[in-house]
Amino acid sequence: MGITYFKRYQMELDLSTWQVIDEALPADYHFISWHEDHLEDHAAVKHASFQNEIDANVFPSLAEYESCRRLMQEITRRSNFLADGTWLIAYQPITSEEPEYCGTIQALFDSKQRGAVQNLGIVPHHRGLKLGTRLLFKSLRHFKEMGIQRSMLEVTAQNVGALRLYKRLGFRIMKTVYKPSNVVHS
Repeated sequence: MGITYFKRYQMELDLSTWQVIDEALPADYHFISWHEDHLEDHAAVKHASFQNEIDANVFPSLAEYESCRRLMQEITRRSNFLADGTWLIAYQPITSEEPEYCGTIQALFDSKQRGAVQNLGIVPHHRGLKLGTRLLFKSLRHFKEMGIQRSMLEVTAQNVGALRLYKRLGFRIMKTVYKPSNVVHS
């Protein structure tokens, strides 16, 4: 095991000029607003979304369900947690009695009074349907409704799909940071 440094970008979006976009979810998908009864569902989606991705190397807690659960508990107990900017996406065809949770996003506001996007994740077999874009829009809309002028997030530079999404939506790289992490080298 050795220390590896991962390049991460701190990105920001000016919400004062950002236009609220309402895009419907694909058929059989729907949004579920935050409720503490869904904490386990957020944790399960977070785990399924990140466990085999680069961010599980950057943040090893994302590779374990129980750690994802603790992370959700920590986020939702913070005084700066924004419940109305925190969402799940569920997939439930008419033939299914139980929903399959497949997307998650959490929202906070930071010390600079920016809306902070946390842990946007889509379960791999539901990717490619713009679900991440739609989740992000839900949080950004809430920030804007609150009068928050700027939104920020961090993304690992190697997470090309997420980086492309954020740039496409108007996020700009404000700072580059390096996150040390213990990684098993073969």
